[in-house]
Amino acid sequence: MPQGQPTVVPDDGLTTRQRRNRALVMVHTGVGKGKSTAAFGMALRAWNQGWPIGVFQFVKSAKWKVGEENALKALGETGKGGTVTWNKMGEGWSWIQREVAEGEQSHEDKAREGWEQVKRDLAEEKYKFYVLDEFAYLLHWGWIDVNEVVEVLRDRPGQQHVVITGRNAPQELVDFADLVTDMSKVKHPMDAGQKGQRGIEW
Repeated sequence: MPQGQPTVVPDDGLTTRQRRNRALVMVHTGVGKGKSTAAFGMALRAWNQGWPIGVFQFVKSAKWKVGEENALKALGETGKGGTVTWNKMGEGWSWIQREVAEGEQSHEDKAREGWEQVKRDLAEEKYKFYVLDEFAYLLHWGWIDVNEVVEVLRDRPGQQHVVITGRNAPQELVDFADLVTDMSKVKHPMDAGQKGQRGIEW
């Protein structure tokens, strides 16, 4: 397997091994399809390494049946790789910000509650690989402060990798992250009036 060659060697006092094994923050953003799909592909690699995985799914409704959830949970139960915990952080809400009935918790409150759980798990070093799916939306909407997120991720203990997905990732997060991929769109079947389909979108 070819090994990537760095373009620069930073003067950070770390050995090559230490630098190679440094925990990463990764961001998949942009308007193209495949941000979450790529993150779950990375989760498969983490599972293969035996790492405990925590998936935190924001924005997408908890009622949706997500194929990646079924697949990763099944793999996690085999005992052959890492464990997989799937957390749905937005019960009953999705892309459309529906009205909240009287007495119900607001969407923003639920999002904040989800972020507080992520913070607790990072502090406890509960997982080695985190997927914060669609989390960039919450930062873009101002529901969660991006500077707080950057601070928490910068100070996280141990060896914890974090991948964040979603459009419109704030510049502060992009500047901080170790790896950023902007998914551009060239063509999409929805542009021609075709709705999402089984096996492709879910």
